[in-house]
Amino acid sequence: MRIEKCYFCLGPIYPGHGIMFFCNNCKVFRFCKSKCHKNFKKKCNPHKVRWTKAFQKATSKELTVDNSFEFEKHRNEPIKYQQELWNKTIDAMKRVEEIKQKWQAKFIMNGLKKNKELQKVQDIKEVKQNIHLILAPFAGKEKQLEEKMV
Repeated sequence: MRIEKCYFCLGPIYPGHGIMFFCNNCKVFRFCKSKCHKNFKKKCNPHKVRWTKAFQKATSKELTVDNSFEFEKHRNEPIKYQQELWNKTIDAMKRVEEIKQKWQAKFIMNGLKKNKELQKVQDIKEVKQNIHLILAPFAGKEKQLEEKMV
C-alpha cells in the first residue's frame, strides 16, 4: 500500500481517495480533497495559505520531533539483503523439500507394503477355498506324483 502526498497541502492520500489532475505535459498532481484542488486551480500559493503544511514549514511552526516523519523518510529506501542469510535460507528450503520428498516416498512404500500383505492373505484364502480345483486333474495319479517328487 503506497500513501501518496497531496501536491497542495502535503497531507497523506490513502489508496482509493483523493483527486488526480493530469496536465498536457504528462505531469500528475494528486490532491487529498476538493479544497486543495480548487485552490490549485485558483493558482493559490500553498506557502501563503495558513492551513497547509507548506505554510507551517515556511513559518517554522511545524512539529520537528515526530517519529512518523522519520518513518516517511525511510519508507522508500531499498532493503539491503544479507547474502549469507539469503544463501542459508535457500539451502534450508532445499533441505526441507528433500525431507518432504523422502517422507512422501516412505509413506507411499508403507502403503504398498500393507497392500502386498493384504493381497498375500487374500491369495492364500482363495487357494484354500479352491484347492479341489487345483488337485482335480491329479485325482488318480497321487502315487505317481509322490514317486516323481522323491
